[in-house]
Amino acid sequence: MIIGGGAAGGNAAATLRAGGFQGPVVPISREPGVPFGRPPLSKTYLRSEEDLGAWYVRPAGWYADHDVELRSGAAVVAVDAAAHTVALDSGEELGYQKVLIATGGLNRRLGIPGAGLPGIHYLRTVAECDAIKREAVPGRRAVVVGMGFIGCEVAASLTGLGVRVTAVFPGRTPLETVLGGQVGALIGAIHRANGVELLPGEKVAAFEGTEQLEAIVTAAGHRIVCDFAVVGIGIQPDILAVAVARENGILADELCRASAPDVYVAGDVANHLHPLFGRIRVEHFNNAEKQGAAAARSMLGSTAPYDYVHSFWSDQYEHKIEYVGHAAKWDEFVVRGSVEEGKLIGFYLVDGVVLAAAGLDRGGDPELDLDGEMAACARLVSARARPSPAVLADDRTDLWSLGRR
Repeated sequence: MIIGGGAAGGNAAATLRAGGFQGPVVPISREPGVPFGRPPLSKTYLRSEEDLGAWYVRPAGWYADHDVELRSGAAVVAVDAAAHTVALDSGEELGYQKVLIATGGLNRRLGIPGAGLPGIHYLRTVAECDAIKREAVPGRRAVVVGMGFIGCEVAASLTGLGVRVTAVFPGRTPLETVLGGQVGALIGAIHRANGVELLPGEKVAAFEGTEQLEAIVTAAGHRIVCDFAVVGIGIQPDILAVAVARENGILADELCRASAPDVYVAGDVANHLHPLFGRIRVEHFNNAEKQGAAAARSMLGSTAPYDYVHSFWSDQYEHKIEYVGHAAKWDEFVVRGSVEEGKLIGFYLVDGVVLAAAGLDRGGDPELDLDGEMAACARLVSARARPSPAVLADDRTDLWSLGRR
């Protein structure tokens, strides 16, 4: 049984069948439709540039063709790990031999005055994206609350649709906590150059309106008139009622196993033990895709640890951000390339070890461009390389040669 119909759950189902499992496979998802990847919801689908077909984990007909009983529009409310059963919101109870929890996350919501007004949107599902699309008419005014990846991508997409955007966020720059101040400042400059008004260091204190959102008021007293708002302040792991160890998600070992027998976990909800990075919870598509498959292999008896060197990307306007590794904190930041031109790779080091690298308009996707710079950066991270900062910053030095040392 697979609880969750996103990229993690869908890839788990596909991997179970590809791995030769002949028994029943039952994915259960509260969302309608087939499992798909969410990246276009803040980008191309939001801008009506593509539908979601290319992001389906498998075509709609694959599930019936492979005897996978996809139960969409149903919600699991509890898992009894001792009895090996799950309870649905309909009152139905189902038994399982092994279960994968891939429930993802829930939007963090603002509990402030006016938070229930029509015109305030969050983005996680197709229905939520469709509601934003209906609002995104040229000439209208929107406030984007939060400038993490969802906020940045939505701000860029709305701007591309002709919406006038003001972004309110508590940090000094967009994406500062993930990419640091230098790269964050470049991202901020990109948004300003495209017409987004940035209000850093601000928090929304209230939404105003009578029957519809009309304005937001910040803690500093600024009042911003708007037609609608999109709030992107992160997610919290969607943890079911289940007796397993949890801390910032459901704790999983290097084989994606939870603390209860025959319970596995993958995707945004998984706080997993990584051989390189220790215990981490990752909220990106690439991880959901790969960890769902890894969990399925573990369910089939594999003893290979999930050691994927994490990566993700973000498209904003004509610019591309790529990231490999994982660094929640760092004590040294080394730049290769040009900050002035806005084309660089930034390396995040702790005690001289390269833990992560971020590229801005620098090269190909490390998943596809296996000979490119970002793929070389992934090699540095996996090797726990300790190149000297001067060599790391020198564009004349082949990054692949550093990874071989």
